[in-house]
Amino acid sequence: MATIDRQATTLALAHALSAAERGLAVIPLSRTKLPALRSPHRDDPDPSPCHGECGRFGHGVYDASTDPRRIRELFTAAPWATGYGIACGLHPHHLIGIDLDTKSGTDSSAALRELALRHLFTIPATVVVMTPSGGRHLWLSGPPDVVVPNSAGRLAPGIDIRGAGGYLVGPGSRTEHGVYATAPGTAHLAPARCPRELLRLLMPPPRSHHPTPPATGQQGQGLVQFVLAAHEGQRNTRLFWAACRAYENGIGPQLTDPLVEAAVQTGLTEREARSTIASAARMTTPSPRHRA
Repeated sequence: MATIDRQATTLALAHALSAAERGLAVIPLSRTKLPALRSPHRDDPDPSPCHGECGRFGHGVYDASTDPRRIRELFTAAPWATGYGIACGLHPHHLIGIDLDTKSGTDSSAALRELALRHLFTIPATVVVMTPSGGRHLWLSGPPDVVVPNSAGRLAPGIDIRGAGGYLVGPGSRTEHGVYATAPGTAHLAPARCPRELLRLLMPPPRSHHPTPPATGQQGQGLVQFVLAAHEGQRNTRLFWAACRAYENGIGPQLTDPLVEAAVQTGLTEREARSTIASAARMTTPSPRHRA
């Protein structure tokens, strides 16, 4: 059974509530940096995908909230929590975390500087969180209609990306290796806008595909259902992801109207939905100069 450090839990809750006041959705973490609450479906013989629809805690970032009452309930359910995670990709900041690691034996900071020089971008002044191992987390803000995926070492060795579906350990969290702390002079900053050139690097390369017949079939229906299941705060993210998959598989144009209709049912306007789908089309369709 986890040892309860009530002082660490109280401090973690206070930091989590402070982060929530800035619009950052949070969850409690254990000393291992993992979500403190285990899945309520872990003992189900044949669990079906659940992102919190069951109403219970234990769904990782899908539990994340900015509501003080819900956050207190989460920490009450996890009295062994000594830290908190900040969910990435959510409104209003659409947070992107650049994790500069030191454990891989590479100079990740130098690798990022080299990328910046090569691709002509500058990392703006932003929130920087120092990790107990000597690494750094840079907080950046992404556009609402772009879903940045999580990745490890794809951008460069020692650089991990925390995007939609991921989380960053919040400053003030205590782990097995020490405390996460905001770098001097950055605590008052808001996450800076991610440079466009860097944003392009963070997106996965378009996958080659072979056009399929116009009929959307079962796959198209699955993507529509995926959008219909979106909760507030997930609508643009789910729509963008579904539209990307549709265009990658050659059914984007045929599925546009059904996806728009589904998005409107979840609360988006038609204009917002069509803009998000258009962004997905641009992101997944190679430009002429990249075509063979």
